Amino acid sequence: MNFELNDEQRMIYEYGDQVAKKYDQHYWLKKARKNEFPRALWDQVSDDGFIGLMVPEEYGGAGLGMTEMALLMEGMANNGIPLLSMVVGSTMTLPMIADHGSEAMKQRYLPDACAGKTLFCFAITEPTAGTNTIKINTIAKKKGDRYFLNGQKTFITSADESDYALVVARTQAHTEVASKTEGFTLFIVDMKAKGLSMTPLEMGVVLPERQYQLFFDDVELTEDDVIGTIDKGFEILFESLNPERIVVSSMCTGIGRLALNRAAEYAAERVVFNGPIGAYQGLQHPLAESKTQIELASLMTRQAAWLFDHKKSAGEASSMAKIAAADAGMKAVDSALQCFGGNGFTDDYGLYDMYSVVRLLKTAPINREMLLNYIAEKSLGLPRSY
Repeated sequence: MNFELNDEQRMIYEYGDQVAKKYDQHYWLKKARKNEFPRALWDQVSDDGFIGLMVPEEYGGAGLGMTEMALLMEGMANNGIPLLSMVVGSTMTLPMIADHGSEAMKQRYLPDACAGKTLFCFAITEPTAGTNTIKINTIAKKKGDRYFLNGQKTFITSADESDYALVVARTQAHTEVASKTEGFTLFIVDMKAKGLSMTPLEMGVVLPERQYQLFFDDVELTEDDVIGTIDKGFEILFESLNPERIVVSSMCTGIGRLALNRAAEYAAERVVFNGPIGAYQGLQHPLAESKTQIELASLMTRQAAWLFDHKKSAGEASSMAKIAAADAGMKAVDSALQCFGGNGFTDDYGLYDMYSVVRLLKTAPINREMLLNYIAEKSLGLPRSY
């Protein structure tokens, strides 16, 4: 195995170091505490050509893969500037359009999206269905040559900033299909469409991207708005879930690494009794253990990305990476907080704010328990538990 990054990958990984010289964690925190989208950072990342990293070059992207996207997200998180909007847009939606959209759809949406001129959100979660996607009730009923979308979605990241939403809906009800995975269709919906409304969710997590509920009341669509094939969207949908888990893992390891580096620097300088507190094993060992777990999770994430890029089964590795990275990120930030003492809870250091982010990512976008269920069933051959 070769663990070295090539020159292009190294440049992508180190991009976070470069962009953070202008838009650093202080900038991110200022926006996050106001729930204000970091437009200047987004525009900079767009201008530098990274929004369409996984989109083919002929549509304005960079033509790179999951490995490069994971490196980009980890490198930015290393500097305290994670962007959830890049998870739902750059990682989940744009590659799906590139892989399964019609040629007209690719030409219409991808160049502007890759240039950062338009934003996409991803709408799948519903209040009643939760993790059980099979039970979603948002439905698009056909009348003549039109579809009329009705239903509700929740926890939709950056809906207010987005121009379009990729909406997962049913085009056949549960009772109308022979298989539970049939009858799903993926639509691109204009966020200014008649019949679409939204309300913000008040969240305790410190993030620049706000979360919304979306409501669809006879939103008119056509087959030109469909990604893939009517009623056959379920398999396409699940192609996006492993990339989501991989980049979320990258964010968690980056945030954890940031916290540990800050803690190590602080502990080497902070003197309370007879020397720097970094000499105390009571602080050394938790930081060293956390460092070990962060680097292990980072390697697992890169393996998952490599498997995905090489068209191999990535579900197991992606699930394990997400579990490991979220746990490691939480432990790393917690260990750093203990090292900083009371200072860790002040706004100046921003560490406690980062804990809220990694804690969220233990639960979202898919909870730890469901990932363990997957591993128990698929990897260990245990009976299905749900």
